[in-house]
Amino acid sequence: MSNYLDGLNDVQYKAVTHTDGPVLVVAGPGSGKTRVLTYRIAHLIEKGVAPWEILALTFTNKAAREMKERIGKVVGQRANRVWAGTFHSIFARILRSEAEKIGYPSSFTIYDSDDSKSVISSIIQEMNLNKEHYNPNAVLSRISSAKSNLITPKLYEKDAELRDQDRQAKRPHIYAIYAKYTAKCKRSGAMDFDDLLYRLYELFQKNPDNVLDKYRQKFKYLLVDEFQDTNHLQYSIIRKFVQYPGSAHNICVVGDDAQSIYAFRGATIQNILDFESDFKKHDIQVFKLEQNYRSTEHIVQTANEIIGYNRRQIKKTIWSDKGEGHRIKLIKAMTDTEEGQRIADTILEQKNRYHLSNGEIAILYRTNAQSRVFEEYLRRYNIAYKIFGGLSFYQRKEVKDMVAYLRLAVNPQDEEALRRIINYPKRGIGKTTLDKIATVASQLDKPMWECLGKVQIGKRADAAIADFISMAKTFQVKAQQGDAHEVATYIAKRSGILDELKGDNSVEGMNRLENFNALLDGVKAFVEEDTVIDTENIEDKSLSSYLQNIALLTDLDTKEEENGDYVTLMSVHAAKGLEFKSVFVVGMEEKLFPSFMAMESMDGIDEERRLFYVAITRAEQFLTLSYANSRYRYGQMRYNEPSRFLQEIPLERLEEVSGSRNPTVRPGFSTSEQAGSGGAKVSGHFRKPGRPAVAPGIDPKTFKADNPADIQAGMKVLHLKFGEGKVLAVDGAASSRIATIFFKDAEDPQQRKIMLKFAKLKIIG
Repeated sequence: MSNYLDGLNDVQYKAVTHTDGPVLVVAGPGSGKTRVLTYRIAHLIEKGVAPWEILALTFTNKAAREMKERIGKVVGQRANRVWAGTFHSIFARILRSEAEKIGYPSSFTIYDSDDSKSVISSIIQEMNLNKEHYNPNAVLSRISSAKSNLITPKLYEKDAELRDQDRQAKRPHIYAIYAKYTAKCKRSGAMDFDDLLYRLYELFQKNPDNVLDKYRQKFKYLLVDEFQDTNHLQYSIIRKFVQYPGSAHNICVVGDDAQSIYAFRGATIQNILDFESDFKKHDIQVFKLEQNYRSTEHIVQTANEIIGYNRRQIKKTIWSDKGEGHRIKLIKAMTDTEEGQRIADTILEQKNRYHLSNGEIAILYRTNAQSRVFEEYLRRYNIAYKIFGGLSFYQRKEVKDMVAYLRLAVNPQDEEALRRIINYPKRGIGKTTLDKIATVASQLDKPMWECLGKVQIGKRADAAIADFISMAKTFQVKAQQGDAHEVATYIAKRSGILDELKGDNSVEGMNRLENFNALLDGVKAFVEEDTVIDTENIEDKSLSSYLQNIALLTDLDTKEEENGDYVTLMSVHAAKGLEFKSVFVVGMEEKLFPSFMAMESMDGIDEERRLFYVAITRAEQFLTLSYANSRYRYGQMRYNEPSRFLQEIPLERLEEVSGSRNPTVRPGFSTSEQAGSGGAKVSGHFRKPGRPAVAPGIDPKTFKADNPADIQAGMKVLHLKFGEGKVLAVDGAASSRIATIFFKDAEDPQQRKIMLKFAKLKIIG
């Protein structure tokens, strides 16, 4: 046996070699979780388990590729036969084989969010609903949440609580939109991202013997990466694989509850918190990876202290042997403009003093809108940078147009693809014509494709439609005969889209043509890439396979394609899984980080604290935090309090930024309360580690806030964090009412201005 096990520490070794039964690996940041996961798979293969009997589920294609590469270094080509991929890609592969059992074609289209929003917009228009109340994004989010919780359209309609929530949001017809959306997708032979999970669950539920049992027998070992990011539906599917009579329960999940930051996408931290009890009777083994190989001690211990304030968690103590390192720098700026300049100054200093390259530095923020001021100063200082989180390559119009042609060639029922390109390039088939065809299709409950040519519009339009049908049928035949690149090249020329783009000689037009050619280059690379698809060593280079491949790309999958020496600017969410020598976490202010959207509940604050934990643990050697006393938000100057998270950092870990325009002040304290040099040493009242951010004598579980509209001047109120206070004044109208309250029981008694709709106050007198 190879010596791949020699490089593991004791806990990693146990987690890798304990192969049978349920296993929970709690992996702190930088603790080598990928190594454990990949070596565990390699170890299974070395022990004699067939690679195709191993299913490894990840959240990015990048993680799956890296996994196979590492396994391959131990077991060679056998690594290619492991079923490793994202939840969506693996489940899509199963659905391609079994979709007809639930009424879908095997060539079903995968809708992206733009497609889904387009379908929903058309339904809202058909139902003559108020577009201001029925925002497609909000409706889609509601439908996504329902699917993630296994709520069908019929169950949604019968759920009094959900219907009541919709009525309060002035969207009482969401249940009807959900039903129509589901029917339209099915009629178009299309699944959205949620459906790849939702429909797989349906497939297993309806076919327990001939489908579910087949895959239970196929996969003897199941491994799940980033388990803390799973939602209710994903965990329900995982349990179907391993929890049944006679199961060996060979499941290993790897994750960190402290890095659970995707609740807004439906992820639930409860899955990892409850996993141990769910498999307790099956002799579950728990291994905690607590040694951090990434960061220095100041950074690691700060992370420990901060996450200690969260209420429910899997207890662990992360440690590092990389030395104390540099203290954490804290920058206080008067304005967001000054913050941008001070950050740029510090980056220049680090580049000159410590010889850091641009690529070793990242600026992380809570919202993408914060990037502007940092861009401005990085440009002034001639520091190369790149922003991640903007428009994806596959979201560009010229790319989406071409992909729509490719989709229609594979699945003629795809209504969104048909609508997009039936009159592009222009061929005399206008919106009125399309609406007439769509109306007939809806009445007959048939795909629009089947109604083309059967609705008499007018001589000119009928001729144009006939030509389009003939062309599209040619594409469909080609898609069955050639590989993806042959078909795409043919469609690009025959459709007229390539000539259309070549005819635009403007700078923008040349950029669009360049993107179009880059798409074709990507198809060529897909065809030429060596990829083992299944245990029979069959390679699928069809157009259908290519479309599935690009439909399932994630944001993180595209980052690695970007090359060059530049400072990275991105949101904290996008930075998860990455690491940099120097990290700047900016905008550390109340209502920004933590976000005001999260301040309505203790669970929301806990998630924001986990997000901050993720941010600071991206840093290897240098960590800089900054906040501004004032900044422009939504066109108005806002005055800010420092983030509560800054007060949770141990004082001995902090350091003043030398040469700053203003002394670095411990949040919540005046400069006169500081003493000493080097590390910032101040006196004052600080919560001890582990103490929740709740005023004494208040139980958050029983605390119930009163209606904000009832709050008036002169009242005594109770606040979860600040305790008892007196309302001195109430200004503003309706949803913008702001109360001025003096909190006498707060750790730092003072007068505060609070927006009532977010305040969560209880009237006590």
